[in-house]
Amino acid sequence: MNRPHRRDHNSVPIGRRVAELRARRGMSQQAFADRLGKSKSWVDKIERGVRRLDRYSVIREIADVLRLDPDLLLGPRQPPPTAPSLDGVDGVRAALARYRDRPQRTVTADQARRQVGYAWMTYQHARYPQLLDALPALLDAARGTRSLLVSTNRITAAVLIKLDHPDLAWLAADRAVSAAAGGPALTAAASIAVAQALRALGHHHLALTAALTAADSTDDETVRGTLFLQAGLAAAGNGDRRNAHDLLDHAATLADRRASDTDPHHTAFGPAAVQVARVLAAHQLGDTIEAIHRHLHATRSAGWQHLPPEHRAAHLIDAARVYLDTGEPSRAGQALLHADRIAPTEVRSRPVARTLLAQLIQRGPAAADVARLATIVGLTRQP
Repeated sequence: MNRPHRRDHNSVPIGRRVAELRARRGMSQQAFADRLGKSKSWVDKIERGVRRLDRYSVIREIADVLRLDPDLLLGPRQPPPTAPSLDGVDGVRAALARYRDRPQRTVTADQARRQVGYAWMTYQHARYPQLLDALPALLDAARGTRSLLVSTNRITAAVLIKLDHPDLAWLAADRAVSAAAGGPALTAAASIAVAQALRALGHHHLALTAALTAADSTDDETVRGTLFLQAGLAAAGNGDRRNAHDLLDHAATLADRRASDTDPHHTAFGPAAVQVARVLAAHQLGDTIEAIHRHLHATRSAGWQHLPPEHRAAHLIDAARVYLDTGEPSRAGQALLHADRIAPTEVRSRPVARTLLAQLIQRGPAAADVARLATIVGLTRQP
C-alpha cells in the first residue's frame, strides 16, 4: 500500500512555517507581533511571503518567541550563510568595553583628525576588514576630542550594522550620543547612528521618534535631511505609509535646496540618497513594482555616481532582494554582480548579501558569473 505523501519541511516557505508554528503555540498574529515588538501588518506580510526573512538576527528573535531552535524555521537545507570570520569585530567589542576618559596613546588632535577622516573614507569604500582593524586604536585616540569621538563611534556603529551586529552597533551609537555631551549639532549627528541601529534592531517606532526629536534640534540641513530620511525608512519599516512618504518628501525638499557639496558630517545626503531610500521604503511597504521603477530611475540619475561606493553597492543589494520578491532571479543576480564590481566586500562580507546569493543558488542552475561569485564567497565548491 502506498504511504500518504508527507510534505517536505524544506519545501515550505519560511513565512508559512512561521504561521504554522505560531498557530501551534496558540498565538494570534497580534499577540505574536506584540511579543516581537512589531506591527500585526509586519507579521502578516512575513507569513504571506510579501516580506522576506533574510536577516538571521530577526529569525533568531522569532525563534525565541516561538521557543524553538532557529533551524526549525530555516530547515537543514537552508542554513543562514555567514560571512567569513571577521576577527576585528572582537577587537571593536573589547575597545567598546573599555572606559577611559583620556586616550592611552600619545596622539595629537591633528593626527587623530586625519585618522578619523581616513576611517570615513575606508568605510565609504566598504573596506570593512581594514576598518575593523583600525577602529580599536582609533576609538582610543579619539577620546581626547569630543567631535572626533562622536564621529568614530558613528563609523563603528555603521560598520557593525553592515556586519549584522546590531546590539553592538546600538552600544556604539549610544556612546556617540554620550560623547556629544548635549551639544545640539553633535547630538543630532550622533542620532543618525542611533536611528540606524534601532532600525537594524527592528525597533522602528523608537527609531522614528529618535530621528524626529534630533531633527527638531538642529539647523544643519544636511544632518536634518538625513534624520528625516532615517525617520521615513523607520515609518516604512513600521508599515506607516503616509508618514513614510511625508518624511521622505521633507528629506527630498532639503536635498534639492542644498547649496554646497560639502559633507562635514559624512552623511552622503543629497537627492540620490533620497531616491535610493525611496526604493527601500517602497519595498518595505510591499510596493515591489514601484520599488523597481524607483530603482531604475535612481541608478540612471545624475547623482548616482556621486554616492559613495558603499552606498551604491548597498542599494544594489536591496534591489536584488526586490527582484527576488518579484520572481526575477536573473536580475537579482545581475544586481549582486554589479554591487560586487563596485564594492566587493559589501557583497562578500555582509550576511544579507550572502543570504541573497545563497537563495539564488538554491533556486536552481545559476548564471555562470553568479555561480562563480558564490564559489568565491564560499557558498559552493569548485567542481
